Amino acid sequence: MLIVGIAGGTGCGKTTVVRKVMDAFKKGEVALLPQDSYYCDNSQMPLEERQKLNFDHPDSIEWPLLMRHIRELKKGNSIRQPIYSYLTCTRSEETILIEPRKVLIVEGILILTQKEVRDLLEIKVFVDADPDDRLSRVIRRDLAERGRSADIVLDRYEKTVKPMHLEFIDPSKRYADIIIPQGGENKVGIRVLTSLIREHVNT
Repeated sequence: MLIVGIAGGTGCGKTTVVRKVMDAFKKGEVALLPQDSYYCDNSQMPLEERQKLNFDHPDSIEWPLLMRHIRELKKGNSIRQPIYSYLTCTRSEETILIEPRKVLIVEGILILTQKEVRDLLEIKVFVDADPDDRLSRVIRRDLAERGRSADIVLDRYEKTVKPMHLEFIDPSKRYADIIIPQGGENKVGIRVLTSLIREHVNT
């Protein structure tokens, strides 16, 4: 199994890159493990407090569970991926069955910040984008998908997203084997990454 990590700031275009890479392969060749599914369960807290949590800090992720699942898939075992809701800021009781494939993509803003996770990745990718472009994507996404107002999105961006990006996420770029500027619009970068993965799938 080839394990590929795809990181980058909030709104940088990671999801588009992942989708375009996966679309280049047959169904069942590539599995995806999103870091966002491994946010710590905070159901013991009132909803109002949960919505104020800093989701851009490494401490917000249950890393031991994510790493255990990566290792199990590499061994050839299936896992039950958690489901996390941004609306309730809690984990669902339901899970998603993930089967081992030839390629595993682990995607998330913080995955290159953790040495233990980096050590499990054979190809490390950082998707880069202009801060203004990232902010506009975050606003559109959070309004459409996460039920947040523009004021809440901008306040969260200034208080947590931007400072956490500067402290943790952007510095993790130095660990990347491949940097893809302009996110999902960079056709050459995506083609290079796809070719590297295809080499492994075809061996």
